[in-house]
Amino acid sequence: MNFNQPLPLQPSTILIVDDNPTNLEVLSTTLEDHGFTVSVAIDGENALSQAEYLEPDLILLDVMMPGIDGFEACRLLLSNPKTQNIPVIFMTALADPTEKVKGFELGAVDYITKPFQQEEVIARVNLHLKLSSLNKTIAEQNQHLEQQVVERTAELTQALETLQKSQLQLVQSEKMSSIGQLMAGIAHEINNPLGFINGNLSLAQEAFANLLNHLQLYQAEFPKVSDKIIDHAELIDLEFLLTDLPALTKSLRVGCDRIKAISNSLGIFSRSDTEHRVSFKIEEGLEITLMLLRHRLKSVDQIPEIHIIKDYADLPKVACYAGQLNQVFMNLLANAIDALHASGYTVSMVKRGEAKQPTIWVKTELLQCETRLDDKVRITIRDNGLGIPPNLQTKIFESLFTTKPVGKGTGLGLSISREIVEEIHGGKLTLTSTSSEGTEFTIEIPVYDPSEKD
Repeated sequence: MNFNQPLPLQPSTILIVDDNPTNLEVLSTTLEDHGFTVSVAIDGENALSQAEYLEPDLILLDVMMPGIDGFEACRLLLSNPKTQNIPVIFMTALADPTEKVKGFELGAVDYITKPFQQEEVIARVNLHLKLSSLNKTIAEQNQHLEQQVVERTAELTQALETLQKSQLQLVQSEKMSSIGQLMAGIAHEINNPLGFINGNLSLAQEAFANLLNHLQLYQAEFPKVSDKIIDHAELIDLEFLLTDLPALTKSLRVGCDRIKAISNSLGIFSRSDTEHRVSFKIEEGLEITLMLLRHRLKSVDQIPEIHIIKDYADLPKVACYAGQLNQVFMNLLANAIDALHASGYTVSMVKRGEAKQPTIWVKTELLQCETRLDDKVRITIRDNGLGIPPNLQTKIFESLFTTKPVGKGTGLGLSISREIVEEIHGGKLTLTSTSSEGTEFTIEIPVYDPSEKD
């Protein structure tokens, strides 16, 4: 910093405070001759009011004055937000170092000793005006930098949130695409042999029926048969086969229809309706998801069976992205199953009444509003597991956060679910959990496409 820089062209205002008229006249004349604007006060009270009104660039303050002395006046000036940044130079005939230290402790920037030396006065005044100007410039630059930091931080925070959302959407999109391709492939692979089995089963049913009719015709036309035929009939239990073969072919048909339903469900579950909403029955999505998870509901070893209690309302079709909504159902129901498995309940404990029967409640209801286009559906999925600790509930929807052991969860399921429900569908996904009641997730989404309101 160069303190020899020329002063700004705008003249500085200096307030002189002294109860001695001679001192006031000498200092005023000297400062005015050097281009300064001068204002004077003859006591502390007057100095305080003038300083607040004029907001001078510098104050020359006499120490010894009647009433409010210089020290008290300085303390009051520096305690006032309007005058606290004005530099104060004390004027005194006292040579006691203790008094000078007291002045500096109060916040004065310098001392001028009486009788005045004009060159010293001007030099000190110029020095402290330059210092004050530089301090103001630095303060303004710091404020500007702080504002820039705040703005840049806000920009970076916004950019980070946008990036995280983009990454989440990308992961979700890729996941849905992968699931869709996987399930479409599985469905295709199932359909090929299924078509073969289904077609041949029809032929087999017809052939079995013809053979049985032909055999019965033989029995009617030739009631007397050899002992060899009678022995063979007993060996193969012919009477049983005659009644069982139709039932067997019928059960094979039921199995084929079941596989076909699963194949169709895979296609519906993974439907790629990412660009346009479709009219979709919520219960259909829930039923398909429960069917795909049915194998995880069964009792295995000492893990008890999970009961499903359904309470479906009569809902209208919902304008939604069905494939993505099915993904939400899958995430929430799979989490509920995981929570119940992690509870440690065993078949024996349930039978002895030492543990609750693991249960998941699935409920739907219509929330009617004053305006029909504002109607919503609510889907509630509740389990009676051990619940989620309160300190984790605020983090449960954060990306990459998971309560599951390493390798058991990605931490993306619930964050993607919230993104699908709230950002894509304009709905709401909330959580309620207690250690005594388990965990409940509630989905609320509009029945109608929000763009239809416009």
